[in-house]
Amino acid sequence: MFSKFTSILQHAVEALAPSLPLQEDFVYHWKAITHYYIETSDDKAPVTDTNIPSHLEQMLDILTQEERERESGETGPCMEYLLHHKILETLYTLGKADCPPGMKQQVLTFYTKLLAHIRQPLLPHINVHRPVQKLIRLCGAVLAAPTENEEIQFLCIVCAKLKQDPYLVNFFLENKAKRPEAKSPGAAESTKDKQPVPDTGQPLKNEEAEPPEEPQAAATASCPTSSCNNNNSNNYNLVTSLLNLTKSPDGRIVVKACEGLMLLVSLPEPSAARCLTENTELCELLTDRLVGFYKALPQSMDPLDIETVESVNWGLDVYNLKEDAAIFAGKRALISFLSWLDYCDQLIKEAQKSAAAVMAKAVRERFFVSVMEPQLMQTSEVGILTSTALLNRIIRQVTSQALLKEMVYFLLGEDKEPETLASIAQTPLRHRLIEHCDHLSDEISIMTLRLFEQLIQKPSQHVLHSLVLRNLEERNYLENKPQEEREPLENGQPHDAVDLEEDPLFGDDLSPDSRLSGSDWFSSSPQPSPDHTKSEGKTEVHKIVNSFLCLVPDEAKSSYQVEGTGYDTYLRDAHRQFKDYCGVCLRWDWRGHPKPFEKCNLDNPFFEGHFLKVLFDRMGRILDQPYDVNLQVTAVLSKLSLFPHPHMHEYLLDPYINLAPGCRSLFSVIVRVVGDLMLRIQRIPDFTPKLLLVRKRLLGLEPEGINIDHMTLLEGVIVLEEFCKELAAIAFVKYHAAASSSP
Repeated sequence: MFSKFTSILQHAVEALAPSLPLQEDFVYHWKAITHYYIETSDDKAPVTDTNIPSHLEQMLDILTQEERERESGETGPCMEYLLHHKILETLYTLGKADCPPGMKQQVLTFYTKLLAHIRQPLLPHINVHRPVQKLIRLCGAVLAAPTENEEIQFLCIVCAKLKQDPYLVNFFLENKAKRPEAKSPGAAESTKDKQPVPDTGQPLKNEEAEPPEEPQAAATASCPTSSCNNNNSNNYNLVTSLLNLTKSPDGRIVVKACEGLMLLVSLPEPSAARCLTENTELCELLTDRLVGFYKALPQSMDPLDIETVESVNWGLDVYNLKEDAAIFAGKRALISFLSWLDYCDQLIKEAQKSAAAVMAKAVRERFFVSVMEPQLMQTSEVGILTSTALLNRIIRQVTSQALLKEMVYFLLGEDKEPETLASIAQTPLRHRLIEHCDHLSDEISIMTLRLFEQLIQKPSQHVLHSLVLRNLEERNYLENKPQEEREPLENGQPHDAVDLEEDPLFGDDLSPDSRLSGSDWFSSSPQPSPDHTKSEGKTEVHKIVNSFLCLVPDEAKSSYQVEGTGYDTYLRDAHRQFKDYCGVCLRWDWRGHPKPFEKCNLDNPFFEGHFLKVLFDRMGRILDQPYDVNLQVTAVLSKLSLFPHPHMHEYLLDPYINLAPGCRSLFSVIVRVVGDLMLRIQRIPDFTPKLLLVRKRLLGLEPEGINIDHMTLLEGVIVLEEFCKELAAIAFVKYHAAASSSP
């Protein structure tokens, strides 16, 4: 009973005067630390053999308890004591001297826990951010130091605090010419910095806790106006220390340092962004390491290995050297390269806009131009194949807009004017890559076509403008006479026309969920001609679709004899893909209608551009090319046809346009191929049964047997038929989308 009474009495006393015991306790622990230095002569004993770690831990507990017992934002007497007596400055001095041995580790831990556990903002106080800045300079100074783990924890908590209050970063942009502590009213601090004489905690006359310092005032106090405005005179020690720790042999330290840099680059303060890119070695770190990983790759690698290696996220790649080597040589090196590329990409994606642009340009100049371009321009077929496969993987992986922009400019150049035959070689890399689409090596052709297929699907307007649109802008592929003088196909509606309005997928009874609805992403879809009524528009759609479906003669068709190869499959795919492509183009300034005919400059000679020229040339040889090449050529053309730009739609998907003399369109190229096919069919006995057998073999429905004559031709005919069905489906989906979105 008596003990219970004593306990209640003790709680009552604590409730009446809670601050006094805490403050006395705090001062006691601090004096115990300072007295150690006054009384102890043996400074060789490690700090763990002393009571210093325990006293520091108790001080942290007291500060945390004090804040918990007070109203939010109110500074208690223990915290005032810590700020007023510049305890952090003293601890920094002791940590720098590492006296006793291991003290630096204890100081780093104290700083880290203080910043992590105390909720009130501490960094604005001059007696906090100044010693924090000094301690930052000690971090990363020694490679593989025993305190690396504590250093990175401390730096990361500072980064996290700056992420919460980005304006505080101005405290950490330190003037090179004149450090704040070197020439300030508290000149005694510099003396303290040189000799570890701790604050004994004795109060001085009329002293008060120093108030928080405003960032702008701090910046002005620490450097002259001219220096502050010129970021070239500032050090960003926090970044420098993190960069040093990225060189640690400990992978965990490297990942944490990279995470810290990720936080810092995202800070919105323009002064910090400029200092980051101009006065630190961040750009050099990113590019040098990227170049190093790339150069460590084997000179020759199987493109399939490059394409199929698992997705890589930086910092998360767990690997087994023996297993990786057993799968394919160079897998570990490839994963290391792709992992660092992912980090560069994510860093640029998160970075403040101006910093992102500078970092992306550095990657372009120091990696793409300096290292990759010579690889892509070489004459060795093995080297070309490997470097093109790697570039394809890089294109696939890049997601940041700034890096994508620089990569596209590197590959295609920045020209925006229409191409001419004389100008296509002015951008050597672009010219070489497009020429590789028609290389003597089928492997190189296929890989380069895949590269362009990947490229045109990236959210970059410049890709389509450079490769296609700049040459279609004036519509000078059209004959210079009024639009209404078009002539229909000879037979009008072909005999085996498909009634698309009866198709269950695209009938008028489409549900709202499955219909291509929403005018926001249809605004750039091709619209029906204004001089046609809606019913005439439907008729025109039927004609266009059936023009493609009936291009291949009946004797050259085989899909109708094999189940599951119908036209409706292409309709569903086109429906989904067109919706995706419209989403990509949503932010682009594409008008919904073609440029008015009377405003087009039709006098300039038309050139389809280097890219379409190579694609059309290859399409014209579809009956004489390997099956895999044909699949890739048609894949690129079908993806171009899906884009909702009126000129691309007109040039690639309208069979009825009146072409200017000497011009060709995708439809006209296919017509010539079909004309050649008609002549060749007559010279091949049992053409249709052979065609059906080849189709079944390609689908795996028939085992491989005896060789069939004219195999390349037969495979080409099958690809041609499927491609025409795909184009018909794309044309219908686009017209249906335009009709749905029009008022």
